[in-house]
Amino acid sequence: MRKIEKRGIFCLILAALLGLGLAFFCLQFVLDGGDWASYPYNRHLYSNEGVLRGGTVLDRDGDVLSTLDENGDRVYYDDVDVRRATLHAVGDAAGNIGAGALTAFADKLSGYNLLTGAYAPLGAGNSVYLTIDAYLNNIAYQAMNGMSGTVGVYNYKTGEILCMVSTPTFDPANPPEIDAEDPAWEGVYVNRLLSANSIPGSIFKVVTLSAAIENIPDLFSRSWTCTGSVEIGGDVVTCPYAHGELDIEDALAVSCNGVFGQLAVELGGETMQQYTDEAGLTASISVDGIQSSKGHFNFAGNDNQLAWAGVGQGEDTMCPINMMLYMGAVANGGRAAEPRLIDSSFTSFGLPTGLYFAHKSGRLIDADTASTIADMMHNNVIETYGQERFPGMDICAKSGTAEVGPDQTPNAWFTGFLRDESTPYAFIVLVENGGGGSSVAGTVASEVLQAAVSRAY
Repeated sequence: MRKIEKRGIFCLILAALLGLGLAFFCLQFVLDGGDWASYPYNRHLYSNEGVLRGGTVLDRDGDVLSTLDENGDRVYYDDVDVRRATLHAVGDAAGNIGAGALTAFADKLSGYNLLTGAYAPLGAGNSVYLTIDAYLNNIAYQAMNGMSGTVGVYNYKTGEILCMVSTPTFDPANPPEIDAEDPAWEGVYVNRLLSANSIPGSIFKVVTLSAAIENIPDLFSRSWTCTGSVEIGGDVVTCPYAHGELDIEDALAVSCNGVFGQLAVELGGETMQQYTDEAGLTASISVDGIQSSKGHFNFAGNDNQLAWAGVGQGEDTMCPINMMLYMGAVANGGRAAEPRLIDSSFTSFGLPTGLYFAHKSGRLIDADTASTIADMMHNNVIETYGQERFPGMDICAKSGTAEVGPDQTPNAWFTGFLRDESTPYAFIVLVENGGGGSSVAGTVASEVLQAAVSRAY
């Protein structure tokens, strides 16, 4: 009798485990079924050459960026520059660009759903409208003028990514033979806005400033004298030249390494890490399911290493889109809409297949602190970068020149936002080995922002 009871209990445990396993599978099927169905080896969706059989990708204005022709071949927009400018948003037919729509949104393009599964006979599938403007992407591509890097612009109220350009790029309609050893093609398949980390340089000083405002009571009554270098932790922290007498507003405007290095040491590594994490720079954010790369910051070294980390050097790396989101939060009282890339999607019969709307981020910065920093960033433009470069814009910005290694030209950064209610745009520009942040990346930003403002999305 006892054996029968033990066997009965054992059977009940097995049945319970089977039920739990089935429930887990069903949950995963609901959550990830689209990804399973859109795996490239699914011949219902992909040709023998690995080309997605169905689906059309369009920009926000309805311009067709990629579709299939009558022979089942994937075709692209008819202008070669637009094809290059939108490559990393759309993707290539071979699927090398994992963050492109043709790969990342394959389930949405194929027409997959839980009831019918994946069904995409030749030419069928959904239409996915992206939030990007092909025209603005082309402006950004031209402004980069062959330099490697990225340009991003998004609406911090709605989350719509208006511009997402990554270079180097190529024509997806006529893909070249790419030699992996050729430095001209380095990272060509990587979407640098979403998936690549870079040393931030001085644009990170905005985070150090946020921590200092909230933790150093006499910050705005202090003054410093910059002689071009200062000894911290037994070694020097240098500036490009002697800045002279500075208050904190001046120190941000001229981007004084000495002042911000001293502030980082005074704040301490734990506080610096806390504010960096709260700013979202060490997290991965989801852009319609595409995960950004996580940033990495090390504030655990000696005082000299901490000082350099506080000015965005040392071991600091971050993903550009995370900083763009943070800029949106500074502009918007501490929280901003999370970036998104899909505007809408429809079946071949014109029926909508999903709802896409703004999702607010968590609080990335205190509202009062954000307001103070915004005014200081606007002062940067007035005092250092030149308001005349941004006609008619209430712009707040921070430049950065990031040292990336011996005998290499620094990376150039320019990031910030517009405070105009009709054009609530945050932006980021990275020009790899570009040199001066304001002079090089700032010039790219000026051209792109003027085009974006004239469109007034």
